[in-house]
Amino acid sequence: MSAQRMLFLTVATLLFAGIGLTGWNQVHWLLYVLAGLVTFAGVSGICPTLMIYKKLGFK
Repeated sequence: MSAQRMLFLTVATLLFAGIGLTGWNQVHWLLYVLAGLVTFAGVSGICPTLMIYKKLGFK
């Protein structure tokens, strides 16, 4: 597992911990989407945002 994928999983864990501590019914739905996308990136190794930034010329 690469450090980048481990970082994605760590951020997803922190997001879900924050959602749980705040209350599942209190959190805006967009935070669930972001946590899900970061989890997907960590598990699969595919990060759509990172691919877009690389195509735009960012390193």
